[in-house]
Amino acid sequence: MRGAGTVVVAAALMLLAGCAGGADGQRDTSRTVRQPPQATQAAATPGLPGVGSALRSRIPAGSRQVVAVYGDDARSADSTIVLYTRQGDLWKRERSWSGHNGKRGWTPDHHEGDRKSPVGVFTLSDAGGVLAEPDSRLPYHRSSAFTAPRSWSRSHWHDFDLVIAIDYNRVKGTSPLDPTRPEGQSKGGGIWLHMDHGSGTSACVSQSKADMEYLLRTLDPALHPVVVMGDRAHLKA
Repeated sequence: MRGAGTVVVAAALMLLAGCAGGADGQRDTSRTVRQPPQATQAAATPGLPGVGSALRSRIPAGSRQVVAVYGDDARSADSTIVLYTRQGDLWKRERSWSGHNGKRGWTPDHHEGDRKSPVGVFTLSDAGGVLAEPDSRLPYHRSSAFTAPRSWSRSHWHDFDLVIAIDYNRVKGTSPLDPTRPEGQSKGGGIWLHMDHGSGTSACVSQSKADMEYLLRTLDPALHPVVVMGDRAHLKA
């Protein structure tokens, strides 16, 4: 973030607080990756496994990369994340891993402070973080303003070392720290893919540093990547 003044820094801190929602989570390293429905490691299928027509129809025709986030349940903070690439009319599963979503699960009508991740299909256009760019294909905005407040639990301090903005109620082509909310503040925002602290978030989707680095190196703007996210019941609709 360039030339950040006091007001901009304050806005950034509010944005970070909204994304991580403080530090009430306890670290949990016991989880294993759950497989998405009807998917095998090398399978290529005509449609995205577990994603019904309602959300599938919202994937832009030009999109050839999809990050699918399969929430365990509408009230669960646990997710399985899968990267798919489209090859002709088929979707190939490239890699999967465990992650977390909102502390209170999922909602198709997200609002500021509900601690639920929004169900939907959203483009992925911009990235950033505290750390130096890890060969990111997405535009990468490095800034110390991503640093999580040290008043938070230590387990949250590195949440925003690497982030990818989910284009929910934000302006594409700007830093993930841009606080602009085109649909209004009440609809929330600042929803990112970011590094995991072992428990649910306020609305973001989190995963390990290695998985974030993988996404940053793999997601290609030329392939118009999107995230398809929600609990399994909403995804199937």
